Amino acid sequence: MINTIENAKKEVKEIVMNALGRLIAEGKLPAEPIPAFAVEIPNDKTHGDFSCNAALVSAKAFKQNPRNIAALIVENAVLEGTAFERAELADPGFLNFFVGKDWFAGTVEAVLTEKENYGKTNDGEGKRVLVEFVSANPTGPMHIGNARGGALGDCLASLLQYAGYYVEREFYVNDAGNQINKFALSLDIRYRQYFGDNVEMPEDSYHGQDIIDHVENFIKIHGDKYLNVSDEERSRALVEYALPLNIKRLEDDLLKYRIKYDTWFRESTLHKDGSVKEIIDILTKNGYTYEQEGAIWFKSSELGDDKDRVLVRANGIPTYSVPDMAYHYNKLIKRNFDIAIDVLGADHHGYVPRMRAAMKALGIDENRLQAVIYQMVSLISNGEAVKLSKRSGKAITLATLLDEIPMDAARFFFNLRDANTHFDFDLDLAVEESSKNPVYYVQYAHARICRILEKQREEGKECKLQPADKLVYTEQAEYELIRHIATLPDVISEAAKNYNPSAITKYLYELAQHFHKFYDSCPIKGTEEAVLQSRLSLCTATKIVLKNLLDMLKVEAPEKM
Repeated sequence: MINTIENAKKEVKEIVMNALGRLIAEGKLPAEPIPAFAVEIPNDKTHGDFSCNAALVSAKAFKQNPRNIAALIVENAVLEGTAFERAELADPGFLNFFVGKDWFAGTVEAVLTEKENYGKTNDGEGKRVLVEFVSANPTGPMHIGNARGGALGDCLASLLQYAGYYVEREFYVNDAGNQINKFALSLDIRYRQYFGDNVEMPEDSYHGQDIIDHVENFIKIHGDKYLNVSDEERSRALVEYALPLNIKRLEDDLLKYRIKYDTWFRESTLHKDGSVKEIIDILTKNGYTYEQEGAIWFKSSELGDDKDRVLVRANGIPTYSVPDMAYHYNKLIKRNFDIAIDVLGADHHGYVPRMRAAMKALGIDENRLQAVIYQMVSLISNGEAVKLSKRSGKAITLATLLDEIPMDAARFFFNLRDANTHFDFDLDLAVEESSKNPVYYVQYAHARICRILEKQREEGKECKLQPADKLVYTEQAEYELIRHIATLPDVISEAAKNYNPSAITKYLYELAQHFHKFYDSCPIKGTEEAVLQSRLSLCTATKIVLKNLLDMLKVEAPEKM
């Protein structure tokens, strides 16, 4: 895995250390330990391609003005055989290093050599990560927040794979507990109402058309067979019919959204296999429970939560947090994932410290449980908030959203902003075919390159894989494009560390900007062979990076537009 930025930073450190070593050996600087120093990429390219603060941090140790130390380092820096053509000092003592033309050629060669592997890192070292996301209530359709959580979680999983982690995707099916009881009651009442019973639907039950549809389809199969059986038997039959259909619909909608899970984990299994009881036993054994008024409580306030929590009610029924604890215990201990990442909506802020407190009480390093919290989404059209689908007039769910806008726009747009920021999703922009639409702008860059390469092939000018010493780059637009390409491995590392797929969409948009500027200022047709091949190579390298990252986001990389 080639990282020309990292390689250059290492060379800067070697150049500086070697220069300081010579200066100390010659007695021009005192024999003192050299403090740790940093090599950075300056924002202003007039300050070099890389900047080093070695002279500044060494001033105290060497008891000299940092500018004097910097001048000595520049004077003694040996650049021959390195990626750098010159070094300069800048007040108050920075060292600025400028890469030579070979470095730019080497970066292009690295992309052409590594192809689909370019940009990948080994930061994760194969650590096992489970990303759990969406996990929508199976009693109804997925809402627009699930659409953001789905794109975010799926792209985060791909990003972590790109950074060298072993990753699995999981959907946690809440097929037990209060919401299933409410689902059963709602189906039961609609069933009885169908046959003339005047029982009313409680206000907090499910009033959606989907409940009515399930009951009517159930009646087409079974008629009034369950009218005169016990409430328990009737409810169980209705749930056993309707719940699998809901789960299948969730799976189908998510597959349409290009999300395929490795595992659909059912909460009910935790109740059936004794895992829920096991959690109570472990917490009790570890001294983190007590009884009060017939209930069992968790001493979560001792572990960072804002208050203690009820684990088992006085009626003997566990609260919803216990199976959640059992689920995370299952991930981290029974299935031995190194890290479990929960992608959660903004209403789960209080949930995270509670679960991390539980992990500590269960003897698990709380840092193995991570959470990405995403904020709410507002759908905007003509500058105003919308809640209803234009086509159906119904509330916009994930399924209806994907009927309104292109799939590529949905996946790209939901990763345009950091997860922890509110996002206004512009429905009109998502379908606009212009440079204003960020996904269209990026895809157009890929299609434009495909067309350039196709036209050159038609004219007998096939792009040939060139070694670095045959590539010639002299124009500023070429340098800027290559610099951006070179940063990809570092962008991947930082984005993976911060669980931030929006860094990838930002990188892609900026890459497209650099390419379009290159296209406008650096002609290909009519140039001499060496320049033509160099620019075709740069086009090909850009195309590779665009496709790699669009594939990561599961967004199409079109060859024609």
